[in-house]
Order: sequence, then C-alpha cells, then structure tokens
Amino acid sequence: MFASAFPLLLLGFSLGMRHATDADHVIAVATIVSRVRSLGVALLIGAMWGLGHTLTLMVIGGGILLFGLVVPPHVGLAMELTVALMLIGLGTYHLLRLYRSVRRGEPQAQGAEHHDGHRHGVGWADRVFGRSRLYVSFRPLLIGVVHGVAGSAAVALLVLTTVHDPRWGLGYIALFGAGTIAGMMLITGMLAVPFAYTNARFGGMHRALGAAAGLLSVGFGLFLAYDISIGSGLFTANPQWTPG
Repeated sequence: MFASAFPLLLLGFSLGMRHATDADHVIAVATIVSRVRSLGVALLIGAMWGLGHTLTLMVIGGGILLFGLVVPPHVGLAMELTVALMLIGLGTYHLLRLYRSVRRGEPQAQGAEHHDGHRHGVGWADRVFGRSRLYVSFRPLLIGVVHGVAGSAAVALLVLTTVHDPRWGLGYIALFGAGTIAGMMLITGMLAVPFAYTNARFGGMHRALGAAAGLLSVGFGLFLAYDISIGSGLFTANPQWTPG
C-alpha cells in the first residue's frame, strides 16, 4: 500500500516546495526578511511561515477531506481577499517604518523598529521578548496561517481528485506542508543575503531594497484585491471562484 502511494506523497512534497515560490508568498516574506540581519533568523522566519501555512492546511483541508466540507464561492474569495489585505497592510507598515527612520536620520532600520516599539507603547514586549527568535517569528507564523486559509481548499480538492482514502490524503497534505516549509526556508535564506549585505555596508541601498519590497507588497496586494473584488465578483450575487 505504501509503495503504491509513495509517488503521490513525493509529489505532495515537490508541489509544496513549488507552492512556496508563489508570488504572494515570496513578496510577503521579502518584506519581513528585509528587516533582519541574520541568516539564522531569516531561515527561522521561513520555517515559521511554512509551519503556520501547514497548520491551516491540515485543519481546513482535513475538514474538507474527512467531513466533506464545502467552501462556498463567497467564502473562498473572502479568504483570498484576506491575503491581499494582509499584503497591503504589511507593505504599508514597512514603508511607514522606513519613512520614520529616514526622518529621524537613523543609520539602521533595526534601530528604527526598536525605537518605534517604545514610542508606540509596545516597548515592553520588545524589552522582554526582543531577543527571542520565537518572538521575532510570531508574525511570520500568523502570515503563514493567513496564506494557508486562502490555499487550503485548492490543496484539499486536488487531493480528492487523486486519492480516495482520507488518511493518505492527510499524509499528502502533511508532506505538501513539509515541502512548503523547506521551500520557504530556502527562499528566505536567499532573500536575506542581499538585505544583510547592504545593511552592513550600504545603508542607502538597504533602505532602497526595503522600500522596493514594501511598494511591491502594497502594489501586488492592491492588484489582488481588485481582481478578487471586481474581476471575480466577490460582492456580487454570482461570484466566479476556482480554488487555485
């Protein structure tokens, strides 16, 4: 039984790695990684993003596989819209941080983030948990959860077309998630190199790269929001939604 299902499970891992390269995923983590200077932290960010994504896949995808849950088009499009809104918010927040950093003449983006925490009343969290890698990775975990919500229906429906045993279906989703974690760690590691290099040597270029990541996040988020709301008719009586 395992031998016959092994190719399917291997396919799940491979597709998970490819899934990590989706544009909205790469843009989201690029915006986050632009604020770190350590390759180890960047890899942990990728792992936590992938973990959050996988947890949501297992919960929602498992519900579809085990209990036959059906995702209505309005709900499916609304889940995808959350990704667009998250990209807009993430990019906007990052751009505002860069703007404040430039206004104060601070040499490093990291210093700006720490200062902003005290200025906005959340400095206690940075003082208590600021050196904890788990604290740094908490936000990527939540972002991964949001992305998992948007993609869980598509993954589960793909499994349903290829395997009829829910247990193997859950195994497929688990390996798909493992592939996503591996792929996202690879991507965040690659993205961290130019940001870390310019942060240590070329402050202006580092800010420019960070600004580009923020603008790309906002721009792509606006495009997705328009496509989901207008192109797919989220707010109409008959929305057009194909999980993908």
